Amino acid sequence: MASRRLLVLTSTLPAREGDGTPGFVSDLSRELARDHEVRVLAPAVPGAAESETLADAVEVRRYRYFPRRWEDLADGAILENVRARRSRLVQVPFLLGGLAAALRRELRDFRPDAIHAHWIIPQAAVAAQFAGHVPTVVTTLGGDLYALEGSLAVAAKRRALTHARAVTVMSADMRDRAIALGADPATTHVMPMGARLRTLAGDEPEQAPATRKHPVELLAVGRLVEKKGFDVLLDAIGRLRARTHLTIVGDGPERARLEQAAARLPVTFAGTLSREDLDAQYRRAAVAVVPSRRAASGDQDGLPVAMLEAMGAGLPVVGSDLPGINEALEAGRSGVLVPPGDAGALARTLEVLVDDPELRTVLGAGARARAQEYTVEAVGERYRRLFADVLGG
Repeated sequence: MASRRLLVLTSTLPAREGDGTPGFVSDLSRELARDHEVRVLAPAVPGAAESETLADAVEVRRYRYFPRRWEDLADGAILENVRARRSRLVQVPFLLGGLAAALRRELRDFRPDAIHAHWIIPQAAVAAQFAGHVPTVVTTLGGDLYALEGSLAVAAKRRALTHARAVTVMSADMRDRAIALGADPATTHVMPMGARLRTLAGDEPEQAPATRKHPVELLAVGRLVEKKGFDVLLDAIGRLRARTHLTIVGDGPERARLEQAAARLPVTFAGTLSREDLDAQYRRAAVAVVPSRRAASGDQDGLPVAMLEAMGAGLPVVGSDLPGINEALEAGRSGVLVPPGDAGALARTLEVLVDDPELRTVLGAGARARAQEYTVEAVGERYRRLFADVLGG
């Protein structure tokens, strides 16, 4: 039997390898291409080819929606881009129109058997409007589910989730929220995105020996935006008595403000790194920190892939006690949970880990074991089974 055709809709896709844009959509699409003919439809971003093939398996098509000089709404995270510069709001209706036109072309030319829409808004909402006859799986990572609470947005989310053949979310809390908006409980599943772990530490990496070497290297990875809580982390670093050094990997609209706050702290802003350079940071670090919190807009992380990568590299993790994070991170076994936004609690926890290399070793081993449940391969297999069910075999 010929492969079924799967059309993936997304607004987050790296323009090129190592540009700092999360790669979970492209990673999962490669896994789905084991059983399906996969095409990804994404908006144009600066520096990206209008069409390309990933790993000789996944076609990518990018649609234009605005004059090229100003077309940057989807370059990174849409919500954060709008918050950083409100004038980008003018691009929103054009992005929606461009997606609708491109989707209609793909329905005619590619003729997908199913659609995988990443994010309820705009991808799933547009699919519900223009591709209602095609079975659609909706995946939300948190931002659109937790934020976008206006009446029009809520109505669009309800319609998209009610229309979906299946819905996947990052945590039990997100599942409850999706069901409250109309998703079918029988087909709404907690299925986090996978992380590419084998490139970080090998299949059976050796555990680094415990050491009391100072300063102890701390690592935080993510976009420099409010919900990541890096300002809380810098506050905690300023309270530490132990000698530490923090490396923050990533870029974003909050960078200048964060660099100013860290001016007299032992902190390095590494910016966006290639996968190889990021792997080197994971190997160098002793503790990974995930200080996520709820942003003023209501946006918050679902389950950061960077946290899973750190766990796969054998790092103990100090993470915020938020839905998703607190389901993947087993407190006392693979890391430690602290109240989100509490710089004092974060500082006290880091002091304990910095002073106890044996504890870091135990938690790091537990983190690596736990991360195997979240590999791209393991998650990809779950999604392939889901689409087999959706497509009837």
